[in-house]
Amino acid sequence: MKATITKSVARGRVRVPASKSYAHRRLICAALAEGESRICGVEENRDVLATAECLSALGASVRFAGTDILVRGCGGAVRGGGRLNCCESGSTLRFLVPVALLGGGGEFVGSPRLMARGVSVYEQVLADRGIEICPQADRIEVIGKLAAGDYTVPGNVSSQFISGLLFALPLLDGNSTVTVTDAFESRAYVDLTLDVLAQSGVEVTVREGHVYEVVGNSRYAPQNGAVEGDWSQAAFFYALNALGGDVSVCGLREDSRQGDRVCLAYLKRLTRPGAVLDLSDCPDLAPVLFAVAVACHGGVFEGTARLAIKESDRAAVMAEELAKFGADISVFPNRVEVRPAALHAPACPLSGHNDHRVVMALSVLATRTGGIIEGAEAISKSYPGFFDALRGLGVEVKTDD
Repeated sequence: MKATITKSVARGRVRVPASKSYAHRRLICAALAEGESRICGVEENRDVLATAECLSALGASVRFAGTDILVRGCGGAVRGGGRLNCCESGSTLRFLVPVALLGGGGEFVGSPRLMARGVSVYEQVLADRGIEICPQADRIEVIGKLAAGDYTVPGNVSSQFISGLLFALPLLDGNSTVTVTDAFESRAYVDLTLDVLAQSGVEVTVREGHVYEVVGNSRYAPQNGAVEGDWSQAAFFYALNALGGDVSVCGLREDSRQGDRVCLAYLKRLTRPGAVLDLSDCPDLAPVLFAVAVACHGGVFEGTARLAIKESDRAAVMAEELAKFGADISVFPNRVEVRPAALHAPACPLSGHNDHRVVMALSVLATRTGGIIEGAEAISKSYPGFFDALRGLGVEVKTDD
């Protein structure tokens, strides 16, 4: 899909969709519970659908009814051995590998990019526990049974590996620990997992030194209720204000545990010269913050190494696309430097690089200059209604779908 955005000033009010991070976690906990749950206020997107379909393959019953998701859990009796299509969702893959190992494993498939991103941490952590993880170009096969015990996981690759273990370990006979080593990045995402586990009646205690103590023989309780709004999506609309818009955003919790709530403070700092921002705990904000920095006073972004293993190599592709606006960006192994520049409309189409956050960030900046984005269908991964929301704010968007 090609999206053509005309130079516009966004004005109005927008309600953000439900948090994808919370939706994944609520779905998994509901699927592992015994009984029925209703998760409310979740609009379909490809990532959440992938998690729902995989959980169905693992023995739960998951059904969408409008913006509600009805889940009949398997009570921890996971059905292993199936084929689990994660599509392009890294959360689905990494959260569900340990869950599948409750039932003996399974075959995970997905997009080539997702398979390349892989599950290297599980390969290391589970190698000496009788579990086989066999990655191939088009699938990852996991074989074996997860056992209670003490696990040590690096914290500088992805917090999703930590959360995956925390979902599965409570259902095993015996207590377990997960100790996080190295630099613990994206800890806020693990806090989201702990929040949903607690709501589901599962006890995890956090000890000094990033040690998570998990009580075994636990039972997940069914849950009912709405999923709070998504701060990572809200960042795109707040970014429009940094570019001169007048947008109010509703549907958010100001006391949310979502780490991307920092977007408000970071965007404010980018409206002043000399901003130095650490993205190690909020990597999903990187594309939109780069775009705003280009339009404002530039900035230095640290803790960017993990952007290379997202849906695209986000630092590299944003540098490539923002250069089409006239931007001057330098990408280093763990730092990105954005210098202020005189912007102009891109002379050639922008590429979305099959990355939803790249498409949305480029769309925000294109409201300043106008522009054409190819591969804009990538928004369906997390926010299919994004262009409709922009139109509702007075931004002229034409798509060829």
